[in-house]
Amino acid sequence: MKHKTWNKTRLKTFLKFFFTLFFIASCFMFHASLTHGINMESPRFRIQFSNLNTASGTKSSEGYSLSDTVGQLAAGRFDSEGYVVKAGFQYLHSIIPFRFTITDTTIDFGPINPKTFSAAKTNLIVSFGSAGNYQVTANEEGKLRSASGNTIPDTTCNGKSHTCSENVAKPWTSLTAYGFGYHLEGDDAASDFIDSTYFRPFPDSSEKKPPAVVMSNVNVGKNRTATVTFKVNVSPDQVAGTYQTVINFTATPSF
Repeated sequence: MKHKTWNKTRLKTFLKFFFTLFFIASCFMFHASLTHGINMESPRFRIQFSNLNTASGTKSSEGYSLSDTVGQLAAGRFDSEGYVVKAGFQYLHSIIPFRFTITDTTIDFGPINPKTFSAAKTNLIVSFGSAGNYQVTANEEGKLRSASGNTIPDTTCNGKSHTCSENVAKPWTSLTAYGFGYHLEGDDAASDFIDSTYFRPFPDSSEKKPPAVVMSNVNVGKNRTATVTFKVNVSPDQVAGTYQTVINFTATPSF
């Protein structure tokens, strides 16, 4: 009798213990389904949707630097038709901050003589280190214009079979082809600028033309530099005066 009584007591204890564990596990599973990334903040900073990693940091050796995270859930690039998701800290963090610099923001051609090319230059410098790509676009806020309202037209380059457009550069070498335009060469420059004779007109925002892409790259890099050459040529009939416009260069990164 004592032996049987001990078995019943042990069985009851085991069932109670098992039920307790099952109940605790069920509660954990139920509450886990309601959990979400927390927001961590201080008076100066806020981190949204944080996660716990098994390792992270910056490692370096001679000539190399590596920033990594280990153990992050669902990190990587995911694609479907029409969509791209780049998930994870490394898609946002970069050891090369995004920077955009224009070396000369005031361009002065000085005195311009008819049927003579006048040129001036500036540099566009981009540093980009994130996943994704970057691009630089350009447009003008109207044609070169004098205070009295006279304008210098945008170039069409040499014309006929060599007519350029806002997105397609063509040779501009004829001194009887008048107007205002630009050439680009260097790192990440648009590929239609085949050599130094190829030019484009700037898209005119006053005519609601969209900006043109002048630099782009999907790779990381520091101090990617392209040189813009502005060029103007006027006819003998051009009214004398001081002409000006505003050129907008806009650098945009994507992640």
